[in-house]
Amino acid sequence: MAIEKWTPLKELETMRREMDRIWEELFTGGQRHRGRLAPQRAAAEGVAAPALDIIDKDDEILVKVEMPGVAKEDIDVSVENNVLTVKGEIRRSEEEKDDAYYHVERTYKSYARSIGLPVEINPEKIKAGLKDGILYIHLGKSEAVKPKRIKVEVE
Repeated sequence: MAIEKWTPLKELETMRREMDRIWEELFTGGQRHRGRLAPQRAAAEGVAAPALDIIDKDDEILVKVEMPGVAKEDIDVSVENNVLTVKGEIRRSEEEKDDAYYHVERTYKSYARSIGLPVEINPEKIKAGLKDGILYIHLGKSEAVKPKRIKVEVE
């Protein structure tokens, strides 16, 4: 084992590499999380990033996405390379466009969010439903990652 002299410049280089790694994970995302700052980045681009929960069930991953005011026909869900992408849009109805408003607070906007999934998904077992402004996405796990129970006989 060689003895190496400590220098502040070497320490700074190590810190720089670590900061580059953290920056890369936050903004471009590691495969697992796809960027923790995705909501902030999406907001800067003029698209709202909906809040979501990812829940691990035995046979599936359940994703709950807040999509208030979005009609089910205006939602798009896709999974590609184990990355879930959810898009939606709140549209103003044709009747409302011609009305003369005194005050407007409701917004008409787009939602978009992509996130890496924690396990491999079976593309044949994906279902989604919208209830009370929450999008429920059921992603069936690939057979290779499903937990298996093995009974062990004690002698």
